[in-house]
Amino acid sequence: MQLNDFDYSLPEELIAQQPVAQRDASRLMCLDRRNKTILSRRFTDILEYFRSGDVLVFNNTRVIPARLLGYKETGGKVEIFLVRPVTTLAADEEWLCLTKSSRPLRSGTFVALAEGLSAEVLEEAESPYRRVRFHCNGDFMQRVEEVGHLPLPPYIKREDGAEDRSRYQTVFAREKGAVAAPTAGLHFTDEILSRLAALGVQLVPVTLHVGLGTFLPVRVADIRQHKMHTELFSVPEETAGMVNRARQEQRRVFALGTTSARVLETAVTDDGCLLPGSGESDIFIYPGYRFKLVDALITNFHLPKSTLLMLVSAFAGRDFILTAYRRAVAEQYRFFSYGDCMLIL
Repeated sequence: MQLNDFDYSLPEELIAQQPVAQRDASRLMCLDRRNKTILSRRFTDILEYFRSGDVLVFNNTRVIPARLLGYKETGGKVEIFLVRPVTTLAADEEWLCLTKSSRPLRSGTFVALAEGLSAEVLEEAESPYRRVRFHCNGDFMQRVEEVGHLPLPPYIKREDGAEDRSRYQTVFAREKGAVAAPTAGLHFTDEILSRLAALGVQLVPVTLHVGLGTFLPVRVADIRQHKMHTELFSVPEETAGMVNRARQEQRRVFALGTTSARVLETAVTDDGCLLPGSGESDIFIYPGYRFKLVDALITNFHLPKSTLLMLVSAFAGRDFILTAYRRAVAEQYRFFSYGDCMLIL
């Protein structure tokens, strides 16, 4: 398993910089693993591939506007990127953060972020993070929602705008904590969810708060040496019960996105039982892995040499996936977070 085995050529102009005008107006590439067929459809055609009794597992995480912009007492510009909360005090919160400034921020540095909101750099944590204490007049997360900026992926070469506030969230986003969207869910509308329910499809949530590690490159030639980042997840008891009943009755389980797939495959027992509960997932899925719960996967197109491309290669076969990606390039599909969608059956 070499890193170069998961490379492909992608023209930069195919990296989507903006969402399509309507969520469900994207294209859909449908892959049949058994017959090795590839079809180009519209996303709204996805309804044709479901049947009554199917279970669709979606990730209900919500992206927080994690980029906070401010100034040091000397006037220098600072960006503080929220990564994960450490402690919540009576009036203050401490987070692990990434910081960006002209010079490294020293312990004890104060940063003015907005009216009634400031930050104090406490110490360096595990590289590259810093521990930061925030002082806020009022509810901290509410203030972050008001003044923060959405953390668009690094391959989107623009600043976040007003439209991203809604379009870089799924319609079922509820649980705050992600710093990147579960992008396969961005194509779904309330109407499509209603039509799926009318077909008899069971829609059930899990939560995985997507972390910054989703954008970190794999830096080892032998991918088996790669260590995954950890992300917080939870599986509601009702979701576990519905998925387990579907497996017992030989009904299909669709994972909406690689994040949902990772939750399912993290919380499953060796004999295929999904356990309810919360924890941290660092599961690394690459070819050779045998999926225990996922029968079908809905996903976007992923970066070359990424762990997400390795996951879909494990699900459908590396050669088949790379063939599909080459076809997507030839047919000028839109790639990555605001790009088009793939259904793998």
